[in-house]
Amino acid sequence: MDGAIDTLGSASDFDFFIGDWNIRNLRLKERFAGSDDWEIFPATSSVRKILEGTGNFEEMHMPSQGFTGMTLRLFNPRDGSWSLNWADSRSNVLFPPVIGHFDNGKGVFYGEDMDDGVPVRVRFLWTPSVEAPVWAQAFSRDGGETWETNWVMEFTRASRKDRSNLG
Repeated sequence: MDGAIDTLGSASDFDFFIGDWNIRNLRLKERFAGSDDWEIFPATSSVRKILEGTGNFEEMHMPSQGFTGMTLRLFNPRDGSWSLNWADSRSNVLFPPVIGHFDNGKGVFYGEDMDDGVPVRVRFLWTPSVEAPVWAQAFSRDGGETWETNWVMEFTRASRKDRSNLG
């Protein structure tokens, strides 16, 4: 054995996401109620590499929702996983991370959180694309047996004109 560690991912996994984005958000209005009524709203974000390329920082603006948010994504070279950490201006608290990796062209990340005081398993799915990536969040109240997708973000790369309006 040569001492090399087999990893599932790489620090370049989120390189597709570096830059400025326009976002179409689709958020389920009522979770765990059998609802298919979605709130649709715009947002913008800017993503840059940090820590010598082993992480990235995203700042998101959602003026129609009255808050801004940020995601800190950090690559763990020991096991090839990523931790995704969210905070927003509503609570100014770092939410529990979701941890996972990219495999076969998809990013899958899991974590634990609370939803209206009820423990939930959280899953983020990333479909990478240089021009139009998609992120989807789902919650499970039964330990991951069943999932309800409650938020989808459809990203499109911001034009030069759009970039002057970010933030």
